[in-house]
Amino acid sequence: MSIPGQVLLTVLALWAGQAGAAALLQPSILLQESIQLLGALLESQVSCNKMNVTNIFAGNKHDNELEVLCKATTVALEGRSCHQHLEGISLNLLSLVRRESSAPQGPCPVAAGDTTSLNQFLVDLRRVLQRLVKDSSFK
Repeated sequence: MSIPGQVLLTVLALWAGQAGAAALLQPSILLQESIQLLGALLESQVSCNKMNVTNIFAGNKHDNELEVLCKATTVALEGRSCHQHLEGISLNLLSLVRRESSAPQGPCPVAAGDTTSLNQFLVDLRRVLQRLVKDSSFK
């Protein structure tokens, strides 16, 4: 085998190993990383923080943690045009939902209803994630 072929195989093996390691990330690490990203987003002052998003936290006392995270994934994806880091947060949340649920899930549909500012959504999501870190259900 030529040297470029060996290099290519080595790079592919390393890349596959990193993908496997990423899949093994603990839920608490995903939550903590998302909380840190949310903190950075909340410190940034941009005009799109005022854009309206669906308020998944309004009156949803009957939703379980997975439903809230799944809906938050959808809202975060909708807001990624404002903040690029929301895509990473949505991927983290989706990973948590898929890990904790036996059924394969994607971003959940979110019914139109009450709206809130993107900034308030970020504050509420950060509060929920901080509570989940303290709970033992996602560790």
